[in-house]
Amino acid sequence: MFKFITGKPLWINVLGGIVILVFLLLLFLASLQVITSHGKEMKIPSVTGMSVNDARKTLESQGFDVQVQDSVYSDTLAPLQVLRQIPEADNMVKVNRTVYLTINRAVAPYIAMPNLVGMTIRNAHMILRQYGLKLEDTIFRPDFAKNSVLDQMYNGESIKPGTQIQQGGSITLVLGNGIGDVEYGVPDLTGLTLHDARHVLDSSRLILGAVVPLEDIADKESAFITRQNPERLDENRQPNHIRQGQTIDVWLSATRRDSSGIQAQ
Repeated sequence: MFKFITGKPLWINVLGGIVILVFLLLLFLASLQVITSHGKEMKIPSVTGMSVNDARKTLESQGFDVQVQDSVYSDTLAPLQVLRQIPEADNMVKVNRTVYLTINRAVAPYIAMPNLVGMTIRNAHMILRQYGLKLEDTIFRPDFAKNSVLDQMYNGESIKPGTQIQQGGSITLVLGNGIGDVEYGVPDLTGLTLHDARHVLDSSRLILGAVVPLEDIADKESAFITRQNPERLDENRQPNHIRQGQTIDVWLSATRRDSSGIQAQ
């Protein structure tokens, strides 16, 4: 064999070596194409909405690899249901391509209960949705802070912020009804300017109701209160009572008058 090789001119040996290398390279590429199914593409089927087991069987039966990439939780969907797939359905991809799935968790994860106390009902409801919690019910309690959250409850008991609770849980909110639970005497606003009466009402956590001018008044804040409802005394000359959050209506005059309507000196 060596004589056969050495007996040939050098250029023939070099040419023969090149032919052999080219042949081996072509053989390698042909075998690689068969092994990797080069150039063979398939349309990815839609598995969104299937259970993860059914989705895996469907994809693997068509030559795709499957990997669960992520999981989220929704109590409105079936456990282990496929929510998303990457690549998406109907894309043309090479066989053996990995399809990544996002599925719905079988068990709700635990989260920290947010602090809703002091929020308005609107903001509290928004925070509950962000945390994946539900508003089960609202209970009103006497308090001047109308529609403000006074307490948050879970399974009939108060739940502190930071307590671990399963996502999807239902929360009951205790709200103020705008009226306090303690009664005290109605303040006497007669003779005060509207400006001063506002301060008295604010300090007592009462609300100014209707403001009725008895004449043309340029500056209502400097006008005097001549009448109020409810009045300080009832028809038996006993003190009327009021709760925080309730309103008092007033009548205004440009001049100070007493409760009988007589102009003060």
